[in-house]
Amino acid sequence: MRSTLVRRSVMTASAVSLALLATACGSDKADTKADAKPSGAAATSAAPAVKAKTSAELEAAIVVQADLPNHLVKAPTAAELAGAAGAKSDKPECQPLVSAQSMNAVGTAAGTAGTRAIVKGKAPAADASPEDKFKAGMDALGGTTTSVYLASYEGKGAAEAFASLKTAGTACAGGYTGSQTGDSLKITKVAPGAAVTAGDEAVAYTMTSDLDGETLTTELVAVRKGNTLATFSALSLTGAAEQPKDVVETQVKKLG
Repeated sequence: MRSTLVRRSVMTASAVSLALLATACGSDKADTKADAKPSGAAATSAAPAVKAKTSAELEAAIVVQADLPNHLVKAPTAAELAGAAGAKSDKPECQPLVSAQSMNAVGTAAGTAGTRAIVKGKAPAADASPEDKFKAGMDALGGTTTSVYLASYEGKGAAEAFASLKTAGTACAGGYTGSQTGDSLKITKVAPGAAVTAGDEAVAYTMTSDLDGETLTTELVAVRKGNTLATFSALSLTGAAEQPKDVVETQVKKLG
């Protein structure tokens, strides 16, 4: 059992490095609300554009430890920060999926924020055997880890980013390869995930990868709430991740 757990952990290390990346810093723009109201035809033709949230505003809205007591919530590491921006797809039409998996904005965002939520494992009994303690440790490592990323957009940017993810999910059903900093992960299949009802619109995918004969699945959820797009990429060292329903629900609730 021990050799199997260790082997899977080693084999999925590159996949984890691709899927658990850090945030790309969004630009914070000054709040320039106009005092004057549109008049005449302009007032009836279109509603005023909703201003995008800044990175600081999104950081205040992203889930923290107190929101998810059954998870360990922690910021991305410096190494993840360095690798995030270079995540690329071998197929241009699949880039939105790679961006969402690697905690990058889909399209051009005005503000961003990101974090990770790791399901807490059960501590072994004080009198547990070394083998049981080892297994408990590996089980903890195998808990579903969810990368949470918020991106806010000007104008119709969030709706357009969400639409590009839906288009990519169909166009890339047969698979693609994502890469960054010398590592690559081949996705062999993109299929609809368990339905998610949240925000203004939501979509979910289950992505299957083949790592030297070992199967790894990633659960990807995207939710648009107004002009903010929240993406959730979940994986597990055991190979099969669970859709992070509680993380999604808690984060969307915090967006208002």
